[in-house]
Amino acid sequence: QVQLVESGGGLVQAGGSLRLSCAASGRAFSTYVMGWFRQAPGKERELVAALTWSGGTTYYADSVKGRFTISRDNAKNTRYLQMNSLKPEDTAVYYCAADPNFTTRATMWRYWGQGTQVTVSS
Repeated sequence: QVQLVESGGGLVQAGGSLRLSCAASGRAFSTYVMGWFRQAPGKERELVAALTWSGGTTYYADSVKGRFTISRDNAKNTRYLQMNSLKPEDTAVYYCAADPNFTTRATMWRYWGQGTQVTVSS
């Protein structure tokens, strides 16, 4: 019912910036919670940012607060993750996700993109 396609990953130096995009389709897109997760090798998939469909509530993991910004353009059915002041520990595969309800647990989210690699060099 919801399909997500991610883009924008790549290789950047520490301190640099990158913007990830997630194009979404499906009837329920505009009413779903939209989130960004990341997973580094050997680590759990973690929620880094989320945004309600209305845009009235946001969530950021402590590790990215003040550096990352989540936003969405409903007219274009596209969600973004602006990443500034990148650190080597931000290196991971980043996924966009959607679900009718908010939770920090990755296993509870219903729809997922394919993931895009972000690598931050030191």
